[in-house]
Amino acid sequence: VLKWASIFIIPFALKTFSPYVWMDFLYFGDLLRILVTYGARRRRRPLFFVLDRFLEQTVACPDKLFIAFGDERHTYADADRKSNKIARALQSQAGYTSGDTVALFMGNEPTFVFTWLALAKLGSPVALLNYNIRTKSLLHCFNCCKAKVLVAASDLKEAVEDVLPSLIEQGVVVLLMTKHCDTSGIQSFLDKVEEAPDSPLPRSLRSHLSFKSPAVYIYTSGTTGLPKAALVNQNRLLTALAILSSNGVTSKDVMYTNLPLYHTAGFFVGFIGPIETGSTIVLKRKFSASQFWDDCRKYNVTVVQYIGEVMRYLCCTPKRDNDKDHKVRLAIGNGIRAEVWKEFLNRFGNVQIREFYASTEGNIGFLNYPGKMGAVGRVHFLHQKLFPYTLVKYDTERDEPVRDANGLCIKSPKGETGLLVSKITDIAPFEGYAQNKEQTERKKLRDVLKKGDLYFNTGDLMRIDKDNFIYFQDRVGDTFRWKGENVATTEVSDILSFIDCLQEANVYGVQVPGHEGRVGMAAVSLKEDGEFDGSKVYKHVVSYLPSYARPRFIRIQSAVEVTGTFKQMKVKLVAQGFDPGQVQDPLYFLDDCVKSYVPVTAQLYSSILSGSIKL
Repeated sequence: VLKWASIFIIPFALKTFSPYVWMDFLYFGDLLRILVTYGARRRRRPLFFVLDRFLEQTVACPDKLFIAFGDERHTYADADRKSNKIARALQSQAGYTSGDTVALFMGNEPTFVFTWLALAKLGSPVALLNYNIRTKSLLHCFNCCKAKVLVAASDLKEAVEDVLPSLIEQGVVVLLMTKHCDTSGIQSFLDKVEEAPDSPLPRSLRSHLSFKSPAVYIYTSGTTGLPKAALVNQNRLLTALAILSSNGVTSKDVMYTNLPLYHTAGFFVGFIGPIETGSTIVLKRKFSASQFWDDCRKYNVTVVQYIGEVMRYLCCTPKRDNDKDHKVRLAIGNGIRAEVWKEFLNRFGNVQIREFYASTEGNIGFLNYPGKMGAVGRVHFLHQKLFPYTLVKYDTERDEPVRDANGLCIKSPKGETGLLVSKITDIAPFEGYAQNKEQTERKKLRDVLKKGDLYFNTGDLMRIDKDNFIYFQDRVGDTFRWKGENVATTEVSDILSFIDCLQEANVYGVQVPGHEGRVGMAAVSLKEDGEFDGSKVYKHVVSYLPSYARPRFIRIQSAVEVTGTFKQMKVKLVAQGFDPGQVQDPLYFLDDCVKSYVPVTAQLYSSILSGSIKL
């Protein structure tokens, strides 16, 4: 009797005293499945890549809908044929050889997907350029991947023309997805694609590839300077494919992809993920809060993707009677705050939230598999064994880890905030940045727990609570996040330094109540006898910076404060923010309505806090 009683009592006892044990056990199974899937594919010959998974899906379900885009519909077989045509057109293009790196400068549209597949068939690495960047940043991003060819969308013609002299000087082949182009140095490409055959391409074109070969370059602002090209090799893509096989999505699902495909989240979860699961992609040119749920109903969407801001925007839309009238069952993403998470579920119904943590170039990731509101993941013994990581004490003033008398880092106690660092191993490598050894080295942290060890510095401050849940706290260093994008303060400072009236600029992010991340602000000093011209500064900022990177506030100081080692001081500035009651210096706000920086008054400050003025 006691034996049978214990069988019934144990599960109840576990649920009472260790409520997450069963979920930990299930996650253990997920990790094993991922490892088995990855291992089996690594052993396949000839080598198996993401493209091969797409071709498998095309054979298995050729007539299945792959992409819905507005009124356009493309099956898996359609995508295969269209990508063959693009590949054939590229093959006959003078100046291009199979295997050459190609830069793709294009927004969210089916042609982006077809072009990437075409280049994969040709064995070419692809640099995914952010379509918001211009001039200096655009040229920098293009150059650091050493691309031989630029393929651009027709609507980005002007942006290409801005950097065309430099591209021509380097002998770059510039192709525009249009049937006709009268700009010297830019060739039309769409006409050649339409004339090209759609016959399959031989595997031999990519026989030179290994698992260490570059697959894509994805740009990240990181901690300093201009955007850096994070090298994503074929092995990393294959790893992502295996992980995405266990994200809860099936072949019956319809995924709504509205995040940019040049971004890690959009590319991996919104594009590569559906290839793994054989799902349908509903592709949106850009996120629209007002159209989000109508699109979900129109296309029978079952899975959505988000970043923290997306969820908040959805919760800020006017309430409707049909808010819960949809088929969405799963939301995958990162950056959702606990209060927004709760509000989202209350308003839009029982949608499972799969919050995760990862970075473009990082070697560590977490999944909040129990669904604990506000957490990004949970400590799991197998995960920690495979990917050793720890939190170490961090000095925010000195902008570096705290070290003991032996020169080693100090682990953060449970419940305290610390810098997340992850050991660099064969299983968890850090490939670094293309053409940027200095920044690659900066992300490496040595002598962490013992002399000679090597860790990846995520630049993220985390906290682990008593129940072993992991919470994201903040970014360190010279990067802040706004509108779902990382903003490198040094890049913005460089742009501001070109303004005639400014002597120096110190850029940082400040928190705004009710908003995710931090909005850009700059403390500047004027040149001798210089006068601040709000309209002129506005025009310069708008011309050279994407919207998310533009400083919304400018504070004019007599001199920019620096430390004894001449590092710009930010901590006090960040704390004071843009409150005219705390800041005695002149404060200005970027006003798009009047196209100028205007003085921050008490009334304007209140309007921003109340949300009546949108940021």
